[in-house]
Amino acid sequence: MALKKFAFKIISKDKFARTGLIQTRRGNIHTPAFMPVGTQATIKACNIDDIKKTGSEIILSNTYHLMIRPGIERIKSAGGLHNFMNCDLPILTDSGGFQVMSLSKLNKIDKEKGAIFNSHVDGKKYYLSPEESIKIQLGLNSDIVMIMDECPKKSSDYKIIEKSMKLSLHWAERSKNSFGNNPHKALFGIIQGGLFNDLRKTSLKELMKIGFDGYAMGGLAVGESQKEMFEVLENIKEHLPSNKPHYLMGVGTPSDILGAVKRGIDMFDCVLPTRSGRTGLAFTWNGRVNIKNNKYKNDNKPLDQSCDNFSLNKYSKNYLNHLFNTNEILGSMILTLHNINFYQQLMSAIRSNINNGTFDEFHDKYIGKL
Repeated sequence: MALKKFAFKIISKDKFARTGLIQTRRGNIHTPAFMPVGTQATIKACNIDDIKKTGSEIILSNTYHLMIRPGIERIKSAGGLHNFMNCDLPILTDSGGFQVMSLSKLNKIDKEKGAIFNSHVDGKKYYLSPEESIKIQLGLNSDIVMIMDECPKKSSDYKIIEKSMKLSLHWAERSKNSFGNNPHKALFGIIQGGLFNDLRKTSLKELMKIGFDGYAMGGLAVGESQKEMFEVLENIKEHLPSNKPHYLMGVGTPSDILGAVKRGIDMFDCVLPTRSGRTGLAFTWNGRVNIKNNKYKNDNKPLDQSCDNFSLNKYSKNYLNHLFNTNEILGSMILTLHNINFYQQLMSAIRSNINNGTFDEFHDKYIGKL
């Protein structure tokens, strides 16, 4: 059977909010979509079968972490990342640029050599060029590959952000050349430029000249306010190519997602639902719940009565409070899966409201609540 080529089509629009369908060789992805994060070839505290039951259609994994542990050759020997982690869903891998910035205490950026950094695990020196990043991602057999970029820390210094943006464009061209002809995979460009709208537009314009299968907004979720992030999206929404997926990297809260969808974003990833689940914070349609709070000790109602996943709804707040206050692993497992399920419920509701032309009302109802 012939492999499907990567493709994207718009299904419906409600102003700038839109629903669409991404076609990959491993299955279709309905957008707007949320990608649970499987940093170390696992979504923490969950197995992949339960992730699929939440309605998740794609996951994200991490080039930086996998190149350090267990190493790319070990994953390749298992037949690629999907076989290694027993996952038949499409997988998007990031390029490693963000982790070089955020994790390595010792790193140096060289225009030609790429990122030179010391591992956060054992201090071993690594060289990650655009070519090497693409080679690693192709070795992982990713379905959606991200270009190598530099993700600068938040800065109000125009010259620093401009220099970084231009470097990312240089690396984008090298990433595209290294990617070659892979019609059954996709390569996404990453728009940089910090909080400067002119730099963002320049970055996008030059990336479109190179040509990519999708366009991501990088360099956000690095300390800026939600208002600042929305302003960046507001000012670029009309310039994003309408026939390609738009991906906001590393975002975010349910309210972040609602505001970004309103401004034309189709794809999201974030560690928030899993990280929050492991620390006792649950997302529900009535707002956030800190299940470790004493007020839940005798509350025998389910965590979220709107939850459509009965395997999650059968656990009471009383029981979950007990699990977390006795440090039982099951508590983290249940709450993590609950949060991912909630995020997928949210995405499904977003898609339904866009299709029905009622997204603005849905957005206004929940933007400050979730």
